[in-house]
Amino acid sequence: MRVKTAVLISGRGSNLKSLIAACAKPDFPAEIALVFCNVEGAGGVAVAQAAGIPTKVISHRGFGSREDFDRAIDAALREANIQLVCEAGFMRIHSDWFAREWEGRLLNIHPSLLPAFKGIRVHQQALDAGVKISGCTVHFIVPELDSGPIIAQAAVPVLPGDTAETLAARVLEEEHKLYPNALKLVAEGKVKLEMGQAVFI
Repeated sequence: MRVKTAVLISGRGSNLKSLIAACAKPDFPAEIALVFCNVEGAGGVAVAQAAGIPTKVISHRGFGSREDFDRAIDAALREANIQLVCEAGFMRIHSDWFAREWEGRLLNIHPSLLPAFKGIRVHQQALDAGVKISGCTVHFIVPELDSGPIIAQAAVPVLPGDTAETLAARVLEEEHKLYPNALKLVAEGKVKLEMGQAVFI
């Protein structure tokens, strides 16, 4: 049985495409059973629908609190019998309740080599700091923002003359390779979150 996985998005679904491609392989240990989006008309919803994947769109606007919205996400995930969640450009910070409820089953990809450059405007942060190497990280989500145990990373050189846009494009290419590999590790049970640490088996 393949692990039923949901992908949470807010935008064009660039990483979603790479996850869909990976899950299309018959020997891949996960299947995407739901794509959840919080933005009406986001490009990633059309990507999912074109692949025949069930979608759910619920705007975060109109909810009284972060946790209220997270409970709506949780209900959608449970209705689809989801076992594992991949966040791919999902531009919402979760409540502590949601992070704990899905602890060990909730992955995110971040466009830096964490723990460096958390939050937003990550590529500009890297350029401002003058680093020579940046990259991307797949990690377990915990209540503290961009602080969860690391599952996998890929490094990308920062080149002379790079802008935030050129660096972002180079990092994104690596994200598309890294995320499916990290999902495979978790879906196969080769890495787990135990006692606040990523344990490789």
